[in-house]
Amino acid sequence: MFAKAFRVKSNTAIKGSDRRKLRADVTAVFPTLGTDQVSELVPGKEELNIVKLYAHRGDAVTVYVSGGNPILFELEKNLYPTVYTLWSYPDLLPTFTTWPLVLEKLVGGADLMLPGLVVPPAGLPQVQKGDLCAIALVGNRAPVAIGVAAMSTTEMLTSGLKGRGFSVLHTYQDHLWRSGDKSSPPSIAPLALDPPDLSEEKGSVQADTALQGDMRRLTLEGEEEEEGEVQQRCGEKSLLEATEDPSVGGLNPDLTDGKTLQEQMDELLQRCFLRALKHRVKKADLPLLTSTLLGSHMFSCCPEGRQLDIKKSSYKKLSKFLQHMQQEQIIQVQELSKGVESIVAVDWKHPRITSFVIPEPSPTSQTIQEGSREQPYHPPDIKSLYCVPASMTLLFQESGHKKGSILEGSEVRTIVINYAKKNDLVDADNKNLVKLDPILCDCILEKGEQHTVMKLPWDSLLNRCLEKLQPAYQVTFPGQEPIVKKGKICPIDITLAQRASNKKNYGMGFQLLLILLPLGHCSVKITTKESLKEGVPWWCSG
Repeated sequence: MFAKAFRVKSNTAIKGSDRRKLRADVTAVFPTLGTDQVSELVPGKEELNIVKLYAHRGDAVTVYVSGGNPILFELEKNLYPTVYTLWSYPDLLPTFTTWPLVLEKLVGGADLMLPGLVVPPAGLPQVQKGDLCAIALVGNRAPVAIGVAAMSTTEMLTSGLKGRGFSVLHTYQDHLWRSGDKSSPPSIAPLALDPPDLSEEKGSVQADTALQGDMRRLTLEGEEEEEGEVQQRCGEKSLLEATEDPSVGGLNPDLTDGKTLQEQMDELLQRCFLRALKHRVKKADLPLLTSTLLGSHMFSCCPEGRQLDIKKSSYKKLSKFLQHMQQEQIIQVQELSKGVESIVAVDWKHPRITSFVIPEPSPTSQTIQEGSREQPYHPPDIKSLYCVPASMTLLFQESGHKKGSILEGSEVRTIVINYAKKNDLVDADNKNLVKLDPILCDCILEKGEQHTVMKLPWDSLLNRCLEKLQPAYQVTFPGQEPIVKKGKICPIDITLAQRASNKKNYGMGFQLLLILLPLGHCSVKITTKESLKEGVPWWCSG
């Protein structure tokens, strides 16, 4: 819910009556808290603020802030604790455990799937569908997320721990956590619980042995699995695009040294691989997607003037090459999620890595590189863009945009058209007219028009929308990242002026002038033949 930035509507100090009501609500929702703990959570005299905000999806949320940290939030009349509160009261909610690698996905807005759960020796906590639960990481009982159970514990076991387990509402490192002091979770040792007596639960549902092996797989959502596959396909696509361009040479025929093109590509592939492991990949990056290794590390390690192309090597595929490197015990590759391979371990003490040295370019290649730098000048590409102001946020938030988002004109047109069609604003009698709802009235119309203009033609609606947006522009130089600036494009004025002043035209040829001027011992302005143009006067002083 708080994976993206929210918009604050108001921030006011709580009233005495509201403070007493909040204490009563906390006692009712969390009966395990004692009177002293409730008084500590909702202090009687210390500052306590009520912050009303809108989440990025438009949900209205009320947040209670004490001591600069959000302690509780209310959504649809339901009260939830924040991670700051759960760190002080870790036993407030039934806690489920997952792997540390899952946290990144939860912070990004994903729900927790059951294959990502870690089943402790004592078994899973007993919850019902819709119960509020906490989520912690292996080795630390401090919760890092809260969510609502999508099914009961019995249903979880019956399903074989497959499917969506929890709808996550709030996590450590999300924007609600960032509104506080941004402290890290404390280290709380897990509880030492005795395992249940299996002889008494012969009739209960037990997870089979195959399931125990699947519990360590980090599957969060079906979308997450597809995301990894898309990344892998993107890496392969970049390789195909490189091979389809015949003008991009992977190797220089002058540098073959008697080796075939395939042997040279194998050597280049191994060089980029070893250089990436030695100088770019760190231990903290593991596990690392194989497509990320290729696209973000190996390609950038390719020497200037050469192109890495796995299709032209003897391996043909990245997976086959990495299998060969695994056989040499340089790396260890595992399939952490279905169809997506990752590098989980690297032996940085392997002789091939420790002995690898970046070869110095030969004089021939240096000459080629220096010559290749003399490229013809290509002017930058300048494109007009639009920035979403605060007054237009309501119109663009349904499409996932917020204040300050940069859009192209075609994107604005598509968003407005989709909004009108989605909200059934197209006039049934005249398809060229659009009915204006309250949001369009506030965003598009002037104050004097809001009670008089009820419909607008498509072209007028789109033009008014573009006029209300803030101007921006993008400048892209060849071979560089685009530069985006807000404001109007500054015009460049180039003026060619011919100034005669008091100079006199003697009708003398330019070549004759060059002969006579040195005889008079005067100074002269000399120009090249290329700069001389017919009809443009030149003068000298002396």
